[in-house]
Amino acid sequence: MRTKVLENVRRIVIKIGSRVLTDDEGGLDRDFLESLACEVLQQRNNGREVIIVSSGAIAAGISELGLPERPKTIPQKQATAAVGQSRLMQEYEHAFSRCDMTVAQVLLTGDDLANRLRFLNARATLDALLAYGVVPVINENDTVAVEEIKFGDNDNLSALVTTLMEADLLVILTDIDGYYDADPRTNPDARLVPEVRAVTRAIEKAAAGSGSKVGTGGMITKLAAAKRVGRFGAPTIIANGRKPGTLAMAVSGEEVGTLFLPCAECLNRRKHWIAYTLRARGRLFVDTGALVALSRHGKSLLPSGITRVEGDFGRGCCVRICGPDGAEFAKGLVDYSSREIGAILGHKTNEIESVLGYRYGDEIIHRDNLVIL
Repeated sequence: MRTKVLENVRRIVIKIGSRVLTDDEGGLDRDFLESLACEVLQQRNNGREVIIVSSGAIAAGISELGLPERPKTIPQKQATAAVGQSRLMQEYEHAFSRCDMTVAQVLLTGDDLANRLRFLNARATLDALLAYGVVPVINENDTVAVEEIKFGDNDNLSALVTTLMEADLLVILTDIDGYYDADPRTNPDARLVPEVRAVTRAIEKAAAGSGSKVGTGGMITKLAAAKRVGRFGAPTIIANGRKPGTLAMAVSGEEVGTLFLPCAECLNRRKHWIAYTLRARGRLFVDTGALVALSRHGKSLLPSGITRVEGDFGRGCCVRICGPDGAEFAKGLVDYSSREIGAILGHKTNEIESVLGYRYGDEIIHRDNLVIL
């Protein structure tokens, strides 16, 4: 099964967590980076392109500054990342140069991928680097990112990069063997799950939080990444990066870690961008009739089905769509501003012009700009 799923993999995104990159003292593990370089070279020799999403800047800064624990505030994290980022890339350059490979640092923020033009520019840059035979090493730009534009963790960033670059596989290297049905650090009866067909709510509830002073994510963020990549149509493997040869075994189809299968019904790149990259600027609440029309019948959202508007947003912004119970079930790009929607909600489409004095169209959100979550 695994061999068939992975047989056509030509472009791989590898996410490397802080707990894999650091040694017992919290400093960067040079032996691991040299081993990683050898494994990446092997994949390239097999005709595959490799993109790395690397944590470790803040961890490297913590070690360099001699801090007793991970910084708590955004400015402290930014300062620590500023110290650690150059150190991190220096170690990558040293390790990969020994295998005659060149690496390139690429720093991104949430705004870079939420803006469509910058999204396309980032893709073009990464495509050019791969064409030159360079291995991109991507990290969140912690030195300038603020809370509103942070990806939140590099698991999420790796999922966004996988879709950005239309990669065939995401490999998340962490410090445990894969996804367990319970937290293996606290439950001796926890069992490794070798394959997950769909990330359900029950699976998410079983996931543990972060258990490290240097990491930001936990299994729950890795599951979220696998879920997002699966909706794009690519598989994800979560495996233990501390074990030698893990990458080669995972890509070749050997049963290491946990394989998350792609969804049968996938989103195209634009709809995936709306669903998982754009940040919502507000919320629209709809009645039961609109909920059914959107989620079951693929209809556009009309003003008559809207009951309430939250937030201050302009035309073309991304919003969340919530049902009568307040639960979010969709996201989309609006054709009217929050002020305009507030004026015409509950009205029929032929009443829009009489209320506003003008009309852009019949739909608040056209079905082509709507994603059911």
